[in-house]
Amino acid sequence: MARKNKSTGTESANPQTPRSAPKTKGQSSAPAPSQDGAATNDAPVAAAPKAAKSRSRSRKTTHPLSLFAGSSNPALAKAVAKALRIPLGRCTTTNLPDTETHVIVEDAVRGDDVYIIQSCSAPVNDHLMELILYVDAFRRASAHSITVVVPYFPYARQERMARGREAISAKVVATMFESLGVDRVIFVDIHAPAIQGFFNIPVDPLTAIPVLSAPFLERKKLLKKAVLIAPDEGRVKLAGKYARRLGVPLGLMHKRRLGFKETKATHVVGEIEGRIPIVIDDIIASGSVLNQLDALIAAGAKPQIHLAITHGILTPSALKRLDRPEISELLITDTVPLPADRSHPKIKVCSIAGLLADAIQRVHRGASIGDLLER
Repeated sequence: MARKNKSTGTESANPQTPRSAPKTKGQSSAPAPSQDGAATNDAPVAAAPKAAKSRSRSRKTTHPLSLFAGSSNPALAKAVAKALRIPLGRCTTTNLPDTETHVIVEDAVRGDDVYIIQSCSAPVNDHLMELILYVDAFRRASAHSITVVVPYFPYARQERMARGREAISAKVVATMFESLGVDRVIFVDIHAPAIQGFFNIPVDPLTAIPVLSAPFLERKKLLKKAVLIAPDEGRVKLAGKYARRLGVPLGLMHKRRLGFKETKATHVVGEIEGRIPIVIDDIIASGSVLNQLDALIAAGAKPQIHLAITHGILTPSALKRLDRPEISELLITDTVPLPADRSHPKIKVCSIAGLLADAIQRVHRGASIGDLLER
């Protein structure tokens, strides 16, 4: 049967396969081969990082792994399913005429360890509501455990009260997940790492650093002249991880935020004269970081700027700013889908499907994922 997502009108070939009985001692725990064809995502699937030594201590589970996906990023979900060599479970999301959302899980999941992939990108509230409705559906269907895999976590930039009488929206999302019975949360390069402290359940903060670093590691000549740039003080720790992985010096731009959509770089720290900047960040939305690049050129950096940013939200203003001649390329991941109307010749997409598949496999088997986490 075909899985049809009525909210998007898309259909993916995921034939229903017979459910296997729980494994008993002596049976192989290897996943069954996939029957759904190749993933439709055009982005190359990065190889999963090597497993930690402690992985050999993994436990055997008697609960089948069931993988499902919401409507926000079907291409990424298909790529993860292909990497795991299992089919996506069948489920349907319908947007009703009165703007309500209806979901139904069409496969039995009683006693299963359920993993649902859903990036909460635009429209954020619709995708978040769809996700929590699926969590409720899985719980009512007697799933053994529910893990939400949220590559792009919603409201991550609203993790504190910057002024009085503001909501801490990220905490509200965490409370909803827990109150509905989510057992585990997995996300990638969240804007504020302290958000994991909002949860009283296990949280796995994965990082896309290995995925976005891989293309640069293949360019030895570039790295000899490169400098890794943090766009602000809050990204220094993240930039330091990139710098150590790439073996390049570290620089920093100090910035002042003028509003939700506008920032201004005040000065640059580090020896960047005559070097090629690699600017990293976790999110690019309106592209305010692109307006800070003038400060790098003024400080003597070469006008060949590369950017590596995990979540490519990319509003029209950001795409327009990418036309600047000093920008060589922008590397992003597929945590957020990149539709045709937001494509640009300078944008290159690196897939995190291998990373997510490795994390899901290890969690399901009870193996360590320490080498995959953001530290």
